[in-house]
Amino acid sequence: MKRYEHALERLLFTSRWLLAPFYVGLAAAIVLLLIKFAKEFMNLLPLTFTGEGSQVLLGVLTLVDIVLVANLLLIIIFAGYENFVSKIHTEDHEDRPDWMGHVGFSDLKIKLIGSIVAISGIELLKAFVNMESLTNEQMAWKVGIHITFVFSGVMFAVMDRLGGHKHPGEGG
Repeated sequence: MKRYEHALERLLFTSRWLLAPFYVGLAAAIVLLLIKFAKEFMNLLPLTFTGEGSQVLLGVLTLVDIVLVANLLLIIIFAGYENFVSKIHTEDHEDRPDWMGHVGFSDLKIKLIGSIVAISGIELLKAFVNMESLTNEQMAWKVGIHITFVFSGVMFAVMDRLGGHKHPGEGG
């Protein structure tokens, strides 16, 4: 019976590799975001010289939004792969991010909600700049959704703190 248990445990442990294609897909999504970024940048160039200031600001905020989503994907790829599949062996490469290899699942949740709040904040700022094209009800929904994200982020952090999670580098 012990042999069957060991075989089942090896199968379950090996099944973590089924996640690898998901991370490859997310890396491909960053390529798609790069294409979207280039397209938005090219649309912004003529507006810089002929458009109104608010149009340029909206274009720049769109670029920032795309960058934040790409950063979020990168965090998810690195942290998720290292937490659930396998360590990424970069040796001591000089460009290896300091946080890589130190982001646990709890840290990943906090980074994820923090990025979502930042993206939501950019979207809300874009809505404020373009307020004349939105109804009060649409604006209220946008503010309400952003506040919900902020509240969720605070609650994640509070639960993390109450759960006694120790961040890397903390004593105890």
